[in-house]
Amino acid sequence: MTDVQTASATHATPGVLSRIFRTEQDGVPGDGHEQVVLCHDRSSGLKAVIAIHSTALGPALGGTRFFPYASEEAALEDALNLSRGMSYKNALAGLDLGGGKAVIIGDPNKDKNEAMLRAYGRFVESLRGRYITACDVGTYVQDMDVIARETEFVTGRSPENGGAGDSSILTAFGVFQGMRASAQARWGQPTLRGKRVGVSGVGKVGHYLVGHLVADGATVVITDVAEAAVNRVRAAHPEVEVVADTAALLQAKLDVYAPCALGGALTDASVAALGEFGTAIVCGAANNQLAHPGVEKDLAGRGILYAPDYLVNSGGVIQVADEIEGFNFERAKNKATRIFDTTLEIFTRAASDGVPPAVAADRLAEKRMREISALRSVLLPGARRA
Repeated sequence: MTDVQTASATHATPGVLSRIFRTEQDGVPGDGHEQVVLCHDRSSGLKAVIAIHSTALGPALGGTRFFPYASEEAALEDALNLSRGMSYKNALAGLDLGGGKAVIIGDPNKDKNEAMLRAYGRFVESLRGRYITACDVGTYVQDMDVIARETEFVTGRSPENGGAGDSSILTAFGVFQGMRASAQARWGQPTLRGKRVGVSGVGKVGHYLVGHLVADGATVVITDVAEAAVNRVRAAHPEVEVVADTAALLQAKLDVYAPCALGGALTDASVAALGEFGTAIVCGAANNQLAHPGVEKDLAGRGILYAPDYLVNSGGVIQVADEIEGFNFERAKNKATRIFDTTLEIFTRAASDGVPPAVAADRLAEKRMREISALRSVLLPGARRA
């Protein structure tokens, strides 16, 4: 195994380096990252990035994504975006945890093996608790069990190994709470009954979300690139409609659009389509849904209520965070239920301040990080300054 290496000009483009070191973006503090680690184990083929955005609230918690990136630079960029989002997600969820994320470069269906996962676990261990990992796209509970053979700083393990199990369960539950709050804000009732909801991506989280929506009385339309994922949903809920792709879903005259696959779903073109066909709410599980700054203003300008992704999809991190001290599902579910109230608070703040909900959510998260991190300047008896 090679030594842990911090990112340098030989490993990243200058544009990406500016992302790592920048402490302010468009006047908003906190975009700079505390630490970025490049991990390379030649014997197993592991190539990974661990990005720690902030430990202002505590150790950085965030999942490990296993994905066939087009380039190492693309993997690094994704790690930076995702880790920053975790800082804001954990802050809004009321957790005493900072934000971090890791990505492993490769096809999880072809490249993943025990040696690679254990090598990755040793890199996580080398950070001595500054970063705690969990599941994400391309990684599963059984993978966390393997990683845990090399490090204690891992959550999302199987129940038989003392873990919380599949975090997708409470992720979907939290998104549903955010969607109920969105319905309350838009239509005056916290229910999707009688509404037409489109779910793009019915894999890990999306298929659980469909179950909540069907039980609530919504008409559900789905799409997914994986035929097996669609078939699984149809087997459980034969009443759902299926369309060929996301483009068709955007034109399906939805009341609510739920992007639940990869990030960047809300582009100029997709927002225009949602506006043209009368969609009233966007609320989904995917991370980093806004393709670029300004999309949140376009959504608001078209009268589309956007529930910020890192707010409503925080149920999963609430679940795995609960595992750190000994997992209790009901306790974690009760915490995830509060996503409903926090979402309503964000909408109220946005209306009061005259800003999009995404801006209001950022401000609230930044306020908590700023205020709690300031407490570290107070030296407690017997404690050492960090």
